[in-house]
Formats: sequence, structure tokens, C-alpha cells
Amino acid sequence: MARPDEPARPDINTRITQQIIAQLEAGTRPWSQPWTSGGTISRPLRHDGTPYSGINIVLLWSEAAARGFTASTWMTFRQALVLGAHVRKGERGSTVVYANTLVRSETDESGEDAVSRIPFLKAYTVFNLEQIEGLPDHYAPQLPVVVNPEARIAAAETFFGHCGAEVRHGDGSAYYAPGPDVIQMPPFEGFRDAQSYYATLGHEMTHWTRHPTRLDRDFGRGRFGDENYAREELVAELGAAFLCADLGLALEPREDHAAYVASWLQVLKNDKRFIVSAAAHAQRAVAHLHGLQPTGSD
Repeated sequence: MARPDEPARPDINTRITQQIIAQLEAGTRPWSQPWTSGGTISRPLRHDGTPYSGINIVLLWSEAAARGFTASTWMTFRQALVLGAHVRKGERGSTVVYANTLVRSETDESGEDAVSRIPFLKAYTVFNLEQIEGLPDHYAPQLPVVVNPEARIAAAETFFGHCGAEVRHGDGSAYYAPGPDVIQMPPFEGFRDAQSYYATLGHEMTHWTRHPTRLDRDFGRGRFGDENYAREELVAELGAAFLCADLGLALEPREDHAAYVASWLQVLKNDKRFIVSAAAHAQRAVAHLHGLQPTGSD
């Protein structure tokens, strides 16, 4: 417990939000995958190879980029010991979180028993493989697998095709129109490269999941620059980042990225819980798109 003369330690949501705000203000996107050179593009992985999800993807990508880690796998101090390894002395860990619910039984005003459920986040510490010594051989850095670029892009084309969204190409704008339930994209040839096209399509496809017949995600009607608009845009930005990692694509900044930063900062400063919520919405959106793939598809 803090002494009366000590400032209270910020809660987990506030600490996460302050970290994201600082990086955005410094011109860094915390959700950019740091393994685009030397390693494969992927989500951060647990010690058993299971991908992290939600806000933990953002937290660990951010840590890897800031500290120069190229390995995508993380584990706790105890998990390293179980493997016969150890974290090097003096190494500083990174924070990840998991959601839990506190259940309380109370008596309401009428004398009836009532159960209240209070969601909360709990933090724990993990270390990157590059901070650990003595790991089994299969944790050693692997040379990147060379994948035919055409095959990789074909996989993205197949993935988005199975989603079933109506995608029209024509004018120079990229957007999702909820009324007609249509994604509008510029011509493929108008993009710098194929990866930029699919990253943009992933952004708009995340918007597409908001429709009432899908995830029914609604932050209220908003216009460009206001908070409701910015909330949905941040979800789509994170969704595109998660999708690109899953599909092995580099996430390139959209040309209009800078125009959104100020509105994202405003939302995050006004609502210390929203970055965690936005990552959860993005995770659900990406899971929905994966769920539209044929059985057995990656």
C-alpha cells in the first residue's frame, strides 16, 4: 500500500494508455509488427507457440520495436525455468495482461441475494527469447522461410474472397458504406504495391464486420474527426494490423494515417480503457473473418 505522501500508482488501463499515447505523440504506431526484416511477420507468440490476442499483441509489438527484439516468442520467468533455462540477470520484463471477473454475492435493497460481476485486468511479466539463456534447441532463431511472393499474395486474395463482402473498385477512395453494405476500394493499380492494397482492404474489411448482421459494433453516429468516428477507425486500424500479421503481410501506413492520429489521441486521453476495448473489438472482428474461411483453412 502506498504511503500517504506517495502518488498512487496508475491502474493497468491507465498505464497501457499512457504508453500508447506517448508512442503516438512520438510518431510511432505501437501496433506495427517489428519483425519485417530478419524474421517472419507474425503475432507475438507464447512459449508453446500459441499467438497472443487483443491488447497483448499491441503491447508486445511495441516492446519488441522499442527494445530491438527480433524474436517473436515470449515466456514467464517460471516457464523458462521449467524448460531448464533462465532469464539473464538484470533483464527487465514486459507487461502483458489477462481479463478476469470478480464475482461478489450481495444482498440487494429488497433482501434478495444478488451476484455482481466486476471485470478487471491482471498484469503479469514476460521475457523475450533474446533475454533468456539455456533454452532447448528448438527455440533457437530460425532462418526466415522464403515464400514465393505471388503465392503469399494469392493466399490473401483467397482469404478475403472467402469473407463474402461486396468489394467494388473504381474511384480513388477506400471506405466501407454501412447502408448498402459495400466496401469501396481504389483500383489495385493505384496502390504502391500489393501489400499496401491488402492492408487497406483489411482495414475496410474490419469496418465491414460492424454491420448489424455480423458483430453489430456501434459507437454511435460520428463524423470525421469526432470521437465516435475515431473509435471505429482505431478498431479498424488494429484489425488491419492483426490481419496482416496473420496473413504474413507488411502493414504499411495509410496515406491518411496522420489525419487520424490527433483524433485517436483525443479518444485515448478521454477514455483510459478504450485502447484495451478497441483491441478486443479488433480481435473479435479478425476472429469473425477467420470464421468465414472454409473448414481446414489457415
